[in-house]
Amino acid sequence: MPVRAPRAQIRSRSSSLSDSSTRTPGPGAVTAVIALSGVVVSLMQTLVVPIIPQLPHLLNAEPSDASWVITATLLAAAVVTPISGRLGDMFGKRKILIASLVALVAGSVVCALTDSLIPVITGRVLQGLATGVIPVGISILRDELPAARVGGAVSLVSATLGVGGAIGLPVAAAIVQYADWHVLFWLAAGLGLVCLALVVFLLPESPNQAPGRFDTPGAIGLAAGLVCLLLPVTKGGDWGWTSATTLGLFAGGAVILALWAVYETRVSQPLVDLRVTVRRPVLFTNLASVLVGFAMYAMSLTLPQLLQSPEATGYGLGQSTLAAGLALAPGGLVMMALSPVSARITARHGARTALLIGVAVIGTGYGAGLFLMSQVWQIVITSMIVSAGVGIAYAAMPALIMGAVPVTETASANGVNALMRSIGTSTSSAVMAAILANMTMRLGPVEVPAENGFRMTYVVAMLATAVGLLLTLAIPRIQRSTAEQDAGTAPARPRAVTGHH
Repeated sequence: MPVRAPRAQIRSRSSSLSDSSTRTPGPGAVTAVIALSGVVVSLMQTLVVPIIPQLPHLLNAEPSDASWVITATLLAAAVVTPISGRLGDMFGKRKILIASLVALVAGSVVCALTDSLIPVITGRVLQGLATGVIPVGISILRDELPAARVGGAVSLVSATLGVGGAIGLPVAAAIVQYADWHVLFWLAAGLGLVCLALVVFLLPESPNQAPGRFDTPGAIGLAAGLVCLLLPVTKGGDWGWTSATTLGLFAGGAVILALWAVYETRVSQPLVDLRVTVRRPVLFTNLASVLVGFAMYAMSLTLPQLLQSPEATGYGLGQSTLAAGLALAPGGLVMMALSPVSARITARHGARTALLIGVAVIGTGYGAGLFLMSQVWQIVITSMIVSAGVGIAYAAMPALIMGAVPVTETASANGVNALMRSIGTSTSSAVMAAILANMTMRLGPVEVPAENGFRMTYVVAMLATAVGLLLTLAIPRIQRSTAEQDAGTAPARPRAVTGHH
């Protein structure tokens, strides 16, 4: 007769099997969960765009105060992204993913339950804290997926940064048009709960960690420097670009970040390993990311305004908020569709080539846009071309970063790269708003942006892509095996091939 195992032992085995079955899903499931979480998090960036003109009335606040509903999320996202990456490397990426989604749900519920400015700003800060989901999720893909699946999965998840924003515009506009504005935040909370449940029950904890002491002074210094730097970028138009407040914050941010950099090079366990960050492949990829983020956000800011401008201006297309959102939605689908194309380009020719192609396509889109401004379908074409370039470029950046950093620092390095994109979008928002505010025409009793103002935003975006191309060309080619290239991995000290700059 076979010997029967003790009941406790049987229970332990079955529990272990159950854990295994819930924590070891296939590569497709892991990718889908992280991609969905990325789309939901990026939705938060455009969630309130349709209600921006109504925010002062809805929250009973001055327009300058109501703008903090946008600014707070931006600042929270910029600060948390590199910090969440480092925490993920140290304490486990799944834990940070869960914490980020909990913050998103909590922030959404706070916003949904109030009509007051301060609670809404608080909720929007919590929503911004969820932004670390995307760089941390990309690092989980590197840790969990077979080498052959990493490239495509990373490309798909990276593209969600743009996809969520593009899909969010028409969805949010439809909700605002047909329902109470609080429904926006109940929807966000519901989507966040779905993602949270999927992460808890499906994703395993990443095996690659770098335990150590968290660099609290470094985190505080980085947060203070970024806030001082980005706050005048986003509010300079209201305060005046030459006001003492704006210039003082810029100077303070520069000083704080300089002191922070010195401190980070001397501490044994830094928040951001600047020695890795200044390696040429990482440095120039991050610099190019600033320009790509700048060019991408120019589209998000200018095309909706162009579509919604009154026909009486002579160039405006007179579309409703919902119609404008629907016109730009195909761009998000193009981003998603081209992410696997970027992965194939990366696998065959390298991530540097994919980034070059993406940046060139973005510039081509804005160049075409200079001649495609008179019909709605022409704006749709411009949006789709620019979105195609963004999809290819955004998908290539994590592969370049992960190909140049040790496996234990992928989340932190991806977090810094995401921060660079955020700096690009923040700067773009300020520059494009300044251009449209200064190049105006009179329409009855009000001043509205002139057609030349919109054309100038296209030209500035093209210049940004030209600089981005030069920075991408400065990224050295990396000699790696095919397996490493597919996996997006590399040795700690990759060998550059000289002469191909």
